Amino acid sequence: MKNIIVIGGGASGMMAAIAASANGAKVTIIEQNPFPGKKILSTGNGRCNYTNFVQNPSCYRSDDPQFPWQVIRQFDEQKTVGFLKDLGICPKERNGYLYPNSDQAQAVADALIMECERLSVRMENNTSCLEILPLKQGFRIKTETIEHEELKKGIKEKKKNMKNSGRRIQKIRACDAVILAAGSKASNISGSDGSGYDLAKSLGHSIIPVLPALVQLHCAESFYKEIAGIRVQGRVTLYVGEQKLAEDTGEIQLTNYGISGIPVFQVSRFAAKALYEKKPVKAVLNFMPDISENTCFAFLKERISTRPEKTLNTFLVGLFPNKLGDLLLHLSRLDLTDTVRCLSDEDIWKLVHLIQHFETTITKTNAYEQAQICRGGVDTREVDPETMESRYVPGIYFAGELLDVDGICGGYNLQWAWSSGYVAGKSAGSPEKENKKIRCLESIS
Repeated sequence: MKNIIVIGGGASGMMAAIAASANGAKVTIIEQNPFPGKKILSTGNGRCNYTNFVQNPSCYRSDDPQFPWQVIRQFDEQKTVGFLKDLGICPKERNGYLYPNSDQAQAVADALIMECERLSVRMENNTSCLEILPLKQGFRIKTETIEHEELKKGIKEKKKNMKNSGRRIQKIRACDAVILAAGSKASNISGSDGSGYDLAKSLGHSIIPVLPALVQLHCAESFYKEIAGIRVQGRVTLYVGEQKLAEDTGEIQLTNYGISGIPVFQVSRFAAKALYEKKPVKAVLNFMPDISENTCFAFLKERISTRPEKTLNTFLVGLFPNKLGDLLLHLSRLDLTDTVRCLSDEDIWKLVHLIQHFETTITKTNAYEQAQICRGGVDTREVDPETMESRYVPGIYFAGELLDVDGICGGYNLQWAWSSGYVAGKSAGSPEKENKKIRCLESIS
């Protein structure tokens, strides 16, 4: 029986453990948090959007763009739905987005934990991996467990942030294979510290610069404090100079520091990379993206003819939220006391440009703690997409956010976790790849 250690008890780690154990391996999960699946609880605003029926290669980003889809196709969204359904998660679909019927992310975490228990996967919580040392046969793993008195007494841990105190116990253990599923630096969940990157580097792997993604963007202009809280449908287009990087359409949220909302999240990884490379980044917001400039011009002309006696300061009432309309008019530098019949065609075109080409300078992203995921990670060109095994160190496998793969909003990052975790676990647990059995070296230092 192969002895496999999984570093990380998130979605990809538990999936890898289940796949490996189902293949007959003896599996141990090493998890830094007091319990596994902690980050799952915050997905989908607590409802867990666990996959999406709309799938294509463009939903996944990487510096090695072919890699993600080679993995996804081995365990796709249909297999994900079937797998979780077998675990008791009845699917609920909303426009292709899949959620548990209970609308509770906790249900997905619980189902995975119960399946791990059914398959006799051992879980060691409050435990960090300090070192992975390749041997002639297998690996030696050094871990450290923080033993809390409260847990010894049987008091369940309910706090969000457990103090980093308690008796530290280090162990040296041996295994035939290691699955690195330690996650990224994104989110404010304890344990999302990027320690997996150091483990990967110690094994000879390269790390693509890790930056926040699916995250809010800060803007340079001072007027955002005046329009904070506004939500408006629109299109966000990101530029470096005149080069268009990305664009997306949906509900834009205006905050006291800049822009947020799903379309902003979708393009944020490109902003993060350009800012990291010290390039000037701007976003162009279109607050009426469904019509052309000429149609917008004609629309405003008709609006003038309907109520020509209106003063300009009330011209946009009912078209945009009041604070946004006031800002657009203020930036137009027109005389707001004039009646709208006084507007020239040039004035109207000025308003069209502000409505459909609202430029704002991007200065930075929000921090890792506010990001849903990261872009960057272990260079996927150093990993076999058919097995998730390291091309450098046989017996080392990767899964989840630790790799340079990030999906768009809509359940794609969890689909990546299920797909990569399954492929890594199945491959690591395959009896055909079993190494010579290693004598257990576990001891307390």
